[in-house]
Amino acid sequence: MATRRKIGFDIIIYDSFVELEESDRRLLEKSVEARNNAYAPYSNFHVGAALELENGEIVNGSNQENASYPSGLCAERVAVFYAGAKYPNVAIKTLAISVTSKNSEVLEPAAPCGNCRQSLFEYEYRQKSPIRILMMGAKGKVVECSSVADILPLGFDNTYL
Repeated sequence: MATRRKIGFDIIIYDSFVELEESDRRLLEKSVEARNNAYAPYSNFHVGAALELENGEIVNGSNQENASYPSGLCAERVAVFYAGAKYPNVAIKTLAISVTSKNSEVLEPAAPCGNCRQSLFEYEYRQKSPIRILMMGAKGKVVECSSVADILPLGFDNTYL
């Protein structure tokens, strides 16, 4: 007998960056700094990511495009892979993402792409603790999600291998 189940999750929406706690504002500011270093001459979509690690370190990443599009890397994966290489046994507490575009004003937060969700999910699964996500456009509201698993329902992990 087939059953129907609904999968969902809650998010918190802040109307403004100023509503956040100071530590979250600082982390989002780091993501904006990283966004300013993005190399995005093809999409003109600039993304910055900042990770707060359990040891207090902040690791940044920005999207890095390539003429052999799409062989570049997204900001989230740049940051998480760097954190994994430099601090291999340190858990990621929070990921902050900010986006902007040279083509249009981006007022809505953008969530990580599918490839980034899977990569982040792997780190969350490996560290056995959630990675909180803060997402922001160029300005305006901020969306908070409590876990990568929330934005990747039915995620693929090593138990399938």
